[in-house]
Amino acid sequence: MQKQLSNTFGHKIHSMIIKLCHLMELPLHFNHKGPKIFTNYQRVGLIVLFLRSKKSLMEFVETLCESLWPKWLGLREIPGKSTIHDWLKLFELKRVRELNNYLLQKETPDIMAVDATGLDSWQRSRHYENRIRAEHMPYAKADILIDTDTMLVHDFNLRIKPRHDVLGATTMIRRMKAKKVLILGDKGYDSEPLHRLTKNKKNVLFAPIRDFSVNVPKGTNRRLCVKKHEKYSKRSCVESVFHAIKSMKNCLKSKIHYMKKREFAWQVLTYNIKKTIQSINALIKLLSQQLIPDAPEE
Repeated sequence: MQKQLSNTFGHKIHSMIIKLCHLMELPLHFNHKGPKIFTNYQRVGLIVLFLRSKKSLMEFVETLCESLWPKWLGLREIPGKSTIHDWLKLFELKRVRELNNYLLQKETPDIMAVDATGLDSWQRSRHYENRIRAEHMPYAKADILIDTDTMLVHDFNLRIKPRHDVLGATTMIRRMKAKKVLILGDKGYDSEPLHRLTKNKKNVLFAPIRDFSVNVPKGTNRRLCVKKHEKYSKRSCVESVFHAIKSMKNCLKSKIHYMKKREFAWQVLTYNIKKTIQSINALIKLLSQQLIPDAPEE
């Protein structure tokens, strides 16, 4: 039975996962009695690897033994397909949010962007839906709040059915802890109550006014958004983040509503881990270019 973690890391993602679990003070096991074949660190690592692999759960388990990850994670045996699926049920949405918050706890954003998109939450071919004239299944509505400089997702929200953009933004801004941040949104976030909520959180929201026939819009905060902001072009960064998240998995595989939300939360966490490692590699490369002089020319 494993009682402590190994200090040797086989991959940068492995070291990032262990560091994240240590910051959260995640216990090795949730149960005091019973079998302890896998630790929570191994569970988190395998779930992140599964979402990063872009494979089905059965194919991921079959190819896991062909890699070095069982050795790096210290697995006593290869888990089955049903075992990894049960691990997704073990970690609640609140706990996955805590993992994401601990990963970004040292980030201090200055400019953030908010946007929403639709995710296909039913594994049905849209082509054959049109051919048989079947009723379209509703898509899930995903809202994210990102840092435009680091491209990291600081908060997210998933609703099973399409809802207005303002509802998702209201939920995320209420949870927001950062202060003095400029939040950029499109015309869908043109709402005076949302402006007041952001102002009460000591932040600023900029959303262009909708094309109404009135010359002077109602609301003090909305009238401040008549002219285009000089930094509004950074809002398009959120579209790149959506493209990166959807490239991992274009649709949600889970069938139950709360499992869909957990699956999307794991996708966001996996994206943030991957983006953090890319930022660290870019910083190391930049420092090495500045500290190590070029070789003299012959």
